[in-house]
Amino acid sequence: MAQLPILQFEEKIVETVEKNPVVVIIGETGSGKSTQLSQILQRRGYTKSGCIAVTQPRRVAAVSVSRRVAQELNVKLGEEVGYAIRFEDRTSEKTLIKYLTDGVLLRESLSNPDLSQYSVIILDEAHERSLNTDILLGLMKRLIKLRASNLKVLITSATLDGEKVSRFFSNCPILNVPGKLFPVEIQHSSERPKSYLEASLKTAIDIHVREPEGDVLIFMTGQDDIEKLVSKLEERIKHLEEGSCMDAIILPLHGSLPPELQVRVFSQPPPNCRRFIIATNIAETSLTVDGVVYVIDTGFVKQRQYNPSTGMYSLDVVQISKVQANQRAGRAGRTRPGKCYRLYPSVVYKDDFLDATVPEIQRSSLAGSVLYLKSLDLPDIDILKFDFLDPPSSEALEDALKQLYLIDAIDEDGSITSLGRTMAELPLEPSLSRTLLEANECGCLSHALTVAAMLSAETTLLLGQSKSTDKKRKHTPSHLPDGSGWGDHIQLLQIYELWHQTDYSTDWCKENNLQVRGMMFVKDVRKQLTQIMQKIAKGSMDVKTSQKRKEGQDYRPLRKALCSGFANQLAERMIRHNGYRTLGFKSQLVQVHPSSVLKPDEDGMLPNYVVYHELIATSRPYMRNVCAVEMQWVRPVLAKLDKINVRKLSGGGSQSHEEIQTENLNLPKDDAGVPQPLDDRESRILAARERFLARSRKANK
Repeated sequence: MAQLPILQFEEKIVETVEKNPVVVIIGETGSGKSTQLSQILQRRGYTKSGCIAVTQPRRVAAVSVSRRVAQELNVKLGEEVGYAIRFEDRTSEKTLIKYLTDGVLLRESLSNPDLSQYSVIILDEAHERSLNTDILLGLMKRLIKLRASNLKVLITSATLDGEKVSRFFSNCPILNVPGKLFPVEIQHSSERPKSYLEASLKTAIDIHVREPEGDVLIFMTGQDDIEKLVSKLEERIKHLEEGSCMDAIILPLHGSLPPELQVRVFSQPPPNCRRFIIATNIAETSLTVDGVVYVIDTGFVKQRQYNPSTGMYSLDVVQISKVQANQRAGRAGRTRPGKCYRLYPSVVYKDDFLDATVPEIQRSSLAGSVLYLKSLDLPDIDILKFDFLDPPSSEALEDALKQLYLIDAIDEDGSITSLGRTMAELPLEPSLSRTLLEANECGCLSHALTVAAMLSAETTLLLGQSKSTDKKRKHTPSHLPDGSGWGDHIQLLQIYELWHQTDYSTDWCKENNLQVRGMMFVKDVRKQLTQIMQKIAKGSMDVKTSQKRKEGQDYRPLRKALCSGFANQLAERMIRHNGYRTLGFKSQLVQVHPSSVLKPDEDGMLPNYVVYHELIATSRPYMRNVCAVEMQWVRPVLAKLDKINVRKLSGGGSQSHEEIQTENLNLPKDDAGVPQPLDDRESRILAARERFLARSRKANK
């Protein structure tokens, strides 16, 4: 431990922290900043007046770093050193050093805006520029003025633009701590490979056969690619001539792995054995794996991007930034001189890569963040003018305000409603929170808790859907429920209820092609949500155990609750075909995702109105997780759309001249082959009536 570079700077760090309320520490990868800073400050007495909080952008890091610090201090995890992540809190009254995700700290500040339980707040890995960290930076700037005498804030990062952050905090001091211990030789390929997966495989085998001992870290874009490469690499190594090279262990590393499997990458391999660690960008900075001497960098990362003008998320494989490339290379120089194999030419690095990663705040939906800021009830906050390190576009902020207004979290003057205040306390996206609160009123909270938990699962539960193909409509295996024709939310509910009847059998999951890990996560989330709703629940929250689903059950209360929660995610079917157009500020033509279990009627037509969980852009815009709703529930939402004034919603008061109206529902233009959408509400009602009468006539024939 003595070799960690940051320990040589202990005196300098303590002296600077003593004299300044905010300090920026640029600690290169491997400097020991994540594990040692909290311990240095504890040794110097900072835990006498409060706890030391260390935020991490990722849950995996919060758990693994706290575990490491507890080991180093020789204390039991959860006592003097603990962690808190969404849905899991391993801290106690004894806790002096607490690692937590940035989202958890934001939620804590709702009940205690001064965060008075903390004497030191360390925002670690700030260079990742997660959405929550960026909001925390704005709040710390405000908090430091209120608690100048008894709060220290440290912003630590591997490669952050320190000058920029220093200016943001009134030119606070910057300390640089070196980290990369050994030189790394960088080799670029002469051209971009056709397949980075195949190129990674070839490079890995070349290293294994030709290079001396040392572990190999391979950066891939996501779980799918990792699993493919793991199996291909295992196959290739199995067929190498016996005795031609050392043994090998191949380990995946990504955020969806359960903790007990993530921990494996930190244990030493047996002698004369090389480890191949195939990871997402989680291994760039969040986790340090000792023993890595070779890095293979594909040059890509998977990034979730939100487009506020369409309300659509896309999960894109994009080029990394120069900062990320340097981080990845640095991983090879931790234990001895290393090598980094970049699967792209040097000219791509120089000319094509952005200097730094685009902050998450500039590519995410901000509804949850804006609701959080509104719920702080700070009189001086105008959302559109909030002090961000890198402001999001005004379009993204306006999009969030409109969403919150439609789901009743804020009123037309932008003030948070009592409903919005309750929503902000739930650790869920606003739409799901609103659904639970409406379900509580409609008497279907038990159903809604199950659906919310199923929608919170980050992996696709049905294994058959993960390799999604847009070409053919997939159907659920016949032995799984089909949502009774009402849609995917109902199917998710029915699947969980069936699983509950088997006493949560893992064998049942496997037999039905469901991800065991994903289902177990859902069960935990449901339990946590039940605890959260305990105080306000009006009825039983237990999973319904009726052995037989009622024939003809229409799940009306649940569908109505979903319509309230996802009021900004409604769509209306076109008159003559099964395409839909979204109802809202920027209407667009979309289709139901091929994997959906939503059923057409006897005429082959899908329901007139649906609610969807998300829009995704693949080969075309699709609605994913779709459920039928009724026109009478949609009508009040259309009325609200007509009177939105964004300036008032932001908290910036009314405008003196004309009110800013939204783009008159912005109906789509007349595309070739697409029926012209109707342009006012009356004609839309008439169209729905026409459809109803046509069906009635057919039925009476």
